[in-house]
Amino acid sequence: MRLSQGQLNLLETCPRKFQHTYLEQLASPTTPDQQERLILGSRFHLLMQQREMGLPIEPFIQEDDQLRQWFTAFVGAAPKILSLSEASPALRQSEHQRTLEFEGHLITVVYDLLILTEQQAQILDWKTYPKPQKSGRLAENWQTRLYPFVMAETSHYQPEQISITYWFFQSRDADQTEPQSLRFAYDSAQHRKIRHDLTRLLQQLTGWLDLYKTTGEPFPQIPQTPTCDDCGFALRCQRAVDSTGGAIDTTKFPDLADIKEIPL
Repeated sequence: MRLSQGQLNLLETCPRKFQHTYLEQLASPTTPDQQERLILGSRFHLLMQQREMGLPIEPFIQEDDQLRQWFTAFVGAAPKILSLSEASPALRQSEHQRTLEFEGHLITVVYDLLILTEQQAQILDWKTYPKPQKSGRLAENWQTRLYPFVMAETSHYQPEQISITYWFFQSRDADQTEPQSLRFAYDSAQHRKIRHDLTRLLQQLTGWLDLYKTTGEPFPQIPQTPTCDDCGFALRCQRAVDSTGGAIDTTKFPDLADIKEIPL
């Protein structure tokens, strides 16, 4: 399979949801607010790509106040954000894609901005949500682990020469306009651990895929948690609850004779 960091996150979090989403192509419903945030985030990434390529960006920032606000914040902090670009980088590229074959699968990463100098490889990623108050969850996210790993595996850079920096353009404080950042350094110990974790996860995936294809055995379910209540596949996974908090039995349907006729 061709896998991204988002797919690895889902596979590790809930294998059964991975099956429904990527093998059965069942779309999990999103709320209007979620859809709006996704569209706005995509437009901001496209805006940043347009800027890096020297293409016109006025149509983007004229049409949307939020995009204009984020881009203004970027321009103000650009000298700090793009500090490595002053060192005559060997490569500076937006939406840079790399693919790594690993354990029989293709791992694909896309860097929002990659800046390579003789001594450093800096991965920059744009986020349109506020900087998390705790960085632990982001540190364990497969994006933070996978992006430096693939760079080390597909280039001459040593792990200690690689870093990933997230820039957050949405502020928690209405008075704060400067974007915030989180930088994660990389090293050889992390590289070995990520190799181990990735090998284990992909070997599990290969085994689950073989069983799914040959016998129809579904991917494993995780123990039920409160997050299952909000999952779009709760009913399919028999994790849905009724108004009393009891599980909904999807194998039983009401008798048609018991359904009252509605007068027209």
